Amino acid sequence: MAKEVKPSARGELEITTLNQMYLDKDLLDCDVMGRGYSWLDTCTMDSLMQAASFIQTIQNMQGIIVAAPEEIAYRYRMTTKEQLLASAEKYGKSPYGHHLKMVAEGRMPM
Repeated sequence: MAKEVKPSARGELEITTLNQMYLDKDLLDCDVMGRGYSWLDTCTMDSLMQAASFIQTIQNMQGIIVAAPEEIAYRYRMTTKEQLLASAEKYGKSPYGHHLKMVAEGRMPM
């Protein structure tokens, strides 16, 4: 259905258009995002920089990694502990590699 989305009056492909298409076909399944979630619109260079700054602030102040794909796959059981450790090894002693290793060892809270 994404291929059917046409640019809006602003000249952008809108996610809300795709959402409406799924809703119209009774195929939309969604959850209300609770506290701790943020929607970051990054359609301009300025908004992309603002989003990057926001994520950097959260990561630095909270000491957490925001949206690590390997961690998400592991938590949803799409990969194994061994695969997660292999990814951690690939990133070496970097903060990201250290984070993945801590997740694999169960030292990061859910």
